[in-house]
Amino acid sequence: MGTIAGIAATEQNGERFWIIVHRDGAPPLRLTVDQDVLLQFRLKKGMEISDDLLQHIMHADEVKKAYQQALYFLARRMRSEHEVAAHLRKKGVPDSVIDEVLKKLRVERYVDDEAFAAAYVRTQKKTASKGPRLIRAELERLGVPDRLIEQSLAEYTLDEQAAIARSLYEKAKKQRRMESTRVFLERVRQQLMRKGFQHEVIAAVLADGGVHRGQEEWEALNVQAEKAHRRYVRHPRPLYEQKMRQALYRKGFSLDLVDEWLRRQDSEEGEKGGSRP
Repeated sequence: MGTIAGIAATEQNGERFWIIVHRDGAPPLRLTVDQDVLLQFRLKKGMEISDDLLQHIMHADEVKKAYQQALYFLARRMRSEHEVAAHLRKKGVPDSVIDEVLKKLRVERYVDDEAFAAAYVRTQKKTASKGPRLIRAELERLGVPDRLIEQSLAEYTLDEQAAIARSLYEKAKKQRRMESTRVFLERVRQQLMRKGFQHEVIAAVLADGGVHRGQEEWEALNVQAEKAHRRYVRHPRPLYEQKMRQALYRKGFSLDLVDEWLRRQDSEEGEKGGSRP
């Protein structure tokens, strides 16, 4: 049992107050509490405080401090309950206090895993062009319950997935014009897989976009063949052709197309009056 001998605002924070408790046969106890805790327990000078009440006051203040930490953490963006709990644990907050904080945050709608999952799916598909498999993995890592993950991803239709995957294909097509169709399609396939799109969506997008690259294929071959030509031009003709076929085949071009390029190149050299030994 003790008696409150004094209450005063702290210098560092006007919302926290020093409380000095005189106890029989023990040194005075000095502690700080939040103003809300002060009001909650109607603390005032001369009030008697039992040990049990003191424990309740200290626990309430722990909850208040952890609640404020959670609000600061939530200020920048929405968070899952799992993220908030993990953040507070890193701060040394015990699980019993975290549970109370989460209950309060739920009531006040500062945390809502259902709304969080739905918003996360909308954001990731629109701003990061992610597919459902990658989004699912990220939501699982963020501790969102499976039921809410399924519910949020149900809004991500196959048509939306195909449209986003097709936009990534078109962007890659502009950036990789000088690659063979085989290499290009494999790179795009790998990119779409990393982005988390389903296999059937990837197959449909590649089938729609990858079959009409005839002129582009020839232009890409010309660029890659000129590079290889400069590397092997000093070789005798049989070795030169062998090296050219090997290099361009590794780049994904068909041997028929490579042979056609070699025939044209040989014809051009003949017209210029030069021939390779």
